[in-house]
Amino acid sequence: MDLSNKVAVVTGSGQGLGLAYAKDLARHGAAVVINDVNHATADAAVAEITAAGGRAVAVVAPVGSTETAQKLVAGAIDAFGRLDVMVTNAGILRDKVLWKMTDEDFDAVVGVHLRGTFTCVREAVLKFREQGDGGRIIAIGSPAGQRGNFGQTNYSGAKAGIVGMVRTWAMELQRAGITANAVCPVAVTAMTETVPLFAPYIEKMKETGELPPIIRHEVGMGTPDDAAGIVSFLASDEAADITGQTFSIGGDRLALWSHPELTATAFHDGGFTADDIAAQWPIVFADRIESVGEKFPEELTAQ
Repeated sequence: MDLSNKVAVVTGSGQGLGLAYAKDLARHGAAVVINDVNHATADAAVAEITAAGGRAVAVVAPVGSTETAQKLVAGAIDAFGRLDVMVTNAGILRDKVLWKMTDEDFDAVVGVHLRGTFTCVREAVLKFREQGDGGRIIAIGSPAGQRGNFGQTNYSGAKAGIVGMVRTWAMELQRAGITANAVCPVAVTAMTETVPLFAPYIEKMKETGELPPIIRHEVGMGTPDDAAGIVSFLASDEAADITGQTFSIGGDRLALWSHPELTATAFHDGGFTADDIAAQWPIVFADRIESVGEKFPEELTAQ
């Protein structure tokens, strides 16, 4: 796959998943703008990519504001002359249960994930439309946004919002040849190391370098590098007709998420009173209740 004619911005790409995306894009020939809040981390990422023969520059700034979004796009234009791909990966966590989550906890996470995705994509789309030859939006979501996750009101809400925006952008941008897709990666990172269910497997991986099949296959969790291929694919000309989709990738598993659909429907002339709903509930809806949270193999949850 040849991306040598592409220029990509990857937010939050100094380390972890973002760095894996940037390295894979560069390995396929794309020029990459690295973004991080730490100068040393960003410079190290650039050095790693250029040492491997790739092209990269750094823009050090916290994602969220329009000013940072403008700096990122300008960084691509100044260094490489154009912009073709915007990968919105930057994120933080402030995990707490609802009744302990502060306004600051909520606003910080939503500001980076949801607002940061919005501002960076808006700025990229302005440049794409000016250039007139399409573009690629790849927004990083999470299974937490699809299924919910305990202690992550802010994160789950932001990630669900990202997928909702992607569906809207797919409609708004199609005539301009700009695709918009979401990717929900599952990988061993600083964000997942603290999950008790995975902790023993991650600790063992640090010793052996490997994860067992139940984690790689059934859970679909692997290394950041395992999640990078879908980003390079969606950035490529091969994916020109794919838009408005949400992918899951991790370990040895690649999957496509469904969009929400009506699963049970009832009708009542004149509309529904509360009593009408109570009468219809056990007949039409009771056995169609959807579950919440991620589903994991019993072998893991029984421990």
